[in-house]
Amino acid sequence: MQPGASAGDEIVIDTQPFLRVGVGMPVVDEAGEQIGVVAAVQGPGTDIRPDTIAGIAEHLMGTGYARIDGTGFLSNDVYAAGNQISGVTDDVVELHVGREELHRATS
Repeated sequence: MQPGASAGDEIVIDTQPFLRVGVGMPVVDEAGEQIGVVAAVQGPGTDIRPDTIAGIAEHLMGTGYARIDGTGFLSNDVYAAGNQISGVTDDVVELHVGREELHRATS
């Protein structure tokens, strides 16, 4: 059943698009611009610390995160928190934020 599809009198809404994110999927920001490709995914509550500054790393571990291999000249890898992902459509990860709101990887 598709997100938002009706199941009898009940409307089903996909509240966990993060669970459909996979390595190799392209990622687009809120403007529809491709910003990279998913390089790694960790679910909410992970013990695997992302390569970013303290405080942000703990937030990402709590919400789950996707590491995005950036595209374009001089681009860096960034992390999208699970709550920054609005959906997955046609195997493309859609964010509800712009690239500038993502967390930069430190290496």
